[in-house]
Amino acid sequence: RSTLFPYTTLFRSADAAARASAARGRLVREMHDVLAHSLSALALQLESSRLLARDRGADPDVVSALDRAHHLAASGLEEARRAIAAARGEELPGPERIEALTAAFTEQSGLPVKLTVTGEPRELAPDMRLAIYRTAQEALTNIRRHATPQSVDVELSYLGDETVLAVEDHGAPDAPPPASPAQSNGGGYGLAGMRERAELLGGSLVAEPTASGFRVELSLPASPTISAATR
Repeated sequence: RSTLFPYTTLFRSADAAARASAARGRLVREMHDVLAHSLSALALQLESSRLLARDRGADPDVVSALDRAHHLAASGLEEARRAIAAARGEELPGPERIEALTAAFTEQSGLPVKLTVTGEPRELAPDMRLAIYRTAQEALTNIRRHATPQSVDVELSYLGDETVLAVEDHGAPDAPPPASPAQSNGGGYGLAGMRERAELLGGSLVAEPTASGFRVELSLPASPTISAATR
């Protein structure tokens, strides 16, 4: 009996791990089937309601409230998809996906985007990788929603002590100053979320008008290695 005891314990541990993995798989499928689908339907319904309210001349405050609700639902959907991907063990998007992101933006908007990468790309912690991608994504989304530029510059710089992402749009020389996303119907939730994410990682985010458009700049401390806490 003493000889078989270690093997019995090993088999029981393996069985418990398999059961836990199966339970986690069921939970992930339920999150995807219920939560993600429900949030997707909610976001579409809110956007339809916002357009209907606007077209029928509803009170601007009602339209603005529906727009904010739609943005919150869309953000919740993104976070749900992120959680599901993490639970599945899928790799979260990072800086290497920015080229595809800018290409999709150009295809959908028709605006030329110049992507520049300077310095030697370094390995970053997963949360920093995701912050860079999400900031680029949110900045380009804001440009589509709030600006009428002629071109967009996206620059990712790997500096000695920090990693910097800058997204800047440029309007026509005689175009009026652009409205800040934080002052528009979107309510600025995207910018607030990006800034909070940057500060939690020990970095900063600056979003401000320029002479010809608007600029979002994310700065994160250099992270050449992945710490155990973020694995």
